[in-house]
Amino acid sequence: MPTGIAFRDGALYVIAVDKLIKYENAEANLDKLGDGKVVYDDMPSYAAHGWNISPSTRMARFLPAVRPALQHRDSADQRLADSARRSENRQCRSGGARRSATASAVTSIRAAANTGSPENARDWMSDDIPSDKLNMVSKLGEHFGYPYCHQGNLPDPKFAMGHKCSEFTPPVLNLGAHVAPLGMKFYTGSQFPAEYKNSILIAEHGSWNRHKYQGARIVRVTVGPDGKNPKQDVFASGWLEGDQGYLGRPADIILDKDGSILVADDWAGAIYRISYKK
Repeated sequence: MPTGIAFRDGALYVIAVDKLIKYENAEANLDKLGDGKVVYDDMPSYAAHGWNISPSTRMARFLPAVRPALQHRDSADQRLADSARRSENRQCRSGGARRSATASAVTSIRAAANTGSPENARDWMSDDIPSDKLNMVSKLGEHFGYPYCHQGNLPDPKFAMGHKCSEFTPPVLNLGAHVAPLGMKFYTGSQFPAEYKNSILIAEHGSWNRHKYQGARIVRVTVGPDGKNPKQDVFASGWLEGDQGYLGRPADIILDKDGSILVADDWAGAIYRISYKK
C-alpha cells in the first residue's frame, strides 16, 4: 500500500504503511525498479491511518509521521503507550539507521521537514471540539498532549489520567474541529506574490463523522515578522457541496519547480495544479 514518495540523490524512497523502501538510480530504471530495499521498518502496521503517511526529506534524514489507532471509543485501560507510539514524527537516516521521535503525541499524518506538523484531534467528543491544530516542533521528543490534552487547553474527559495541559507544548494555531489536516508545505516558490513567501499551505482532508462536514480545502497560515500572531485564510476550496457532499478531498501538497502548487486528491483520484498569473 504505497502512500508517499521522496526523491534524494538519485534514489526513490516509498513509504508503505509500516516500512520505507529505497529504489536506487530510479530515473534510469522506471520500467524495472525491482523490489527495492527496505531501509526502515520500525513502524506499527496499522493500515487504517497508515495509508496517509508520507516521508519528507531534510538533509540525509527522513521524517515519516505515524498516525494513532485510537479513535477514543475504547476503554481507558487500552494500551495508551501503544497509541502514543503511533502518534510520532519519526526521524531516520536514508541508510536505515534506527529511528528517533522528533515529536511525540502529535497525532500527525504528514510532517513538513522537522519544523511543523498538522495534527488530527480525537473523535467522538462533539461536532465542534476538539480542534485540529498546527504544531511547531522545536526540539527532539517534544510532546504536544495527545491523548491527554487537546487543542492546548482541553483535558481529555476519559484519558487525561491526571495530566494538565500546561505540561505539554501548546499549538501554534487551532484549525477547527474535524477538518483533518494532512499534507503541509511552506511556500518557497517565486511564482506567487511576495506575501505568499514562506506561508504554510495545509491540505484539509475533511470530516468523516461530523454531521456537517468541514475541511476539504487548502488553507494558508501566515505569521507576523516576529513569528507570532498566526492566522489562517482559505487558499482553495470547492470540494464540498452541502452538508456531506464531497467532490474531492485534498490529501497532500508539493511545489513544482516553476513555483506552482500541486494538490493530490485521493477521493477523486486527481492531481490539481494551482498557478498564478497577474
